[in-house]
Amino acid sequence: MDEQHGTTREESGDEAAFRDRVRDWLRDNAPRARDPEGPADPVAEAKDFQARLFDAGLAGLTWPREYGGQGLDNRYRRIFEEEAAAYPLPTSIFLIGFGMCGPTILEHGTEEQKKRYLPPMLRGDELWCQMFSEPGAGSDVAGLQSRAVAIDDGWLLNGQKVWTSGAHYCDFGLVIARTDPDKPKHRGITMFIIDMHADGVVIRPLRQITGEANFNEVFFEDVHLPADDLVGAVDDGWRASITTLMNERVSIGSAGGDRDPIEPFVAAVHDLGLTDDGATRERIAELYVRQRVLRYLGMRLKESLRAGVSPGPLGSVAKLQGSTISQLSSALGVDLHGLDAVSWSAQGDDEDRWAQAVLSSPGSVIAGGTSDIMRNIIGERVLGLPKEPQVDRDVPFREITVGTQR
Repeated sequence: MDEQHGTTREESGDEAAFRDRVRDWLRDNAPRARDPEGPADPVAEAKDFQARLFDAGLAGLTWPREYGGQGLDNRYRRIFEEEAAAYPLPTSIFLIGFGMCGPTILEHGTEEQKKRYLPPMLRGDELWCQMFSEPGAGSDVAGLQSRAVAIDDGWLLNGQKVWTSGAHYCDFGLVIARTDPDKPKHRGITMFIIDMHADGVVIRPLRQITGEANFNEVFFEDVHLPADDLVGAVDDGWRASITTLMNERVSIGSAGGDRDPIEPFVAAVHDLGLTDDGATRERIAELYVRQRVLRYLGMRLKESLRAGVSPGPLGSVAKLQGSTISQLSSALGVDLHGLDAVSWSAQGDDEDRWAQAVLSSPGSVIAGGTSDIMRNIIGERVLGLPKEPQVDRDVPFREITVGTQR
């Protein structure tokens, strides 16, 4: 079944053979169920699994062969995702590297950077993060104040980033910094690759309401950035940043479409004797429709990227849809389970499912760009509404009052 076009299509011999190979490999290598206690070392587990996936020729299916990928088209990626859907693969920590940093280096990096960084990224030997957000900039990414100053053999970076996912276990990252404060804020920014273990990089985890610490604040104190680690052109980092942000929204939206939020609600309705409750059935139906729409949006986004076509505002549509599904799901879970949704014991595989959903859903509205920002993008680029006033867009950055800059 070709779900993208709604037609039935027989698989070719190569595709059928690939499906058999994927099915056999997953049967022998993929975890069957998620351990409720979690692995002793989730990073080590993920890296080990990704290395085996890479060595089997099943990682980076659509990435170019010369950079560690398989050079296949999206039909093979879809086959892999269909077969992998039954397994809780420990690959979420690679989302930023594969979905954001890798595509940015592929588009804006030098040949040397692609050959140096992409193969070990795909194998899981080196983990990546991206550092854009700053405490004083909020949703205005271009209002950043971290500063990179040119020196004889590269650059010196000083400043601070915040909400950096996975910085505490990552090896490299993409960072943007201001390199010319005399230019307007969007035109004086440069992107760099940074070694997260370099002298002067200080990482401090941020404790979340869920009790986890997946995010970090990162400080840079005279961090040396070699000249070879410049991504794109000096002062043209905003263009590279748009590539990263676009792929971030595509990654978040596409990942959301792979999940099925309906099954636990259907089970709960049967357990609670609410199968004839029209209002509850309607809410579940809405979730089902939204999830299916998101799934097809994700497929279209991936096809566009593979074809070299910018998905444009479609990534924002998918990201907004995913955030909405997260909010609707957590609200329905609480309404169905009452106090049981926000209190649990340490026993049982899924005892904390609903409490975690309630606590984590607000973050989905912020991650990857707030829902209000997504609506602005959709309004301007899809609906043709006038842009928000931007009185500082053409003003030299050093003349703007922003964050701690006065």
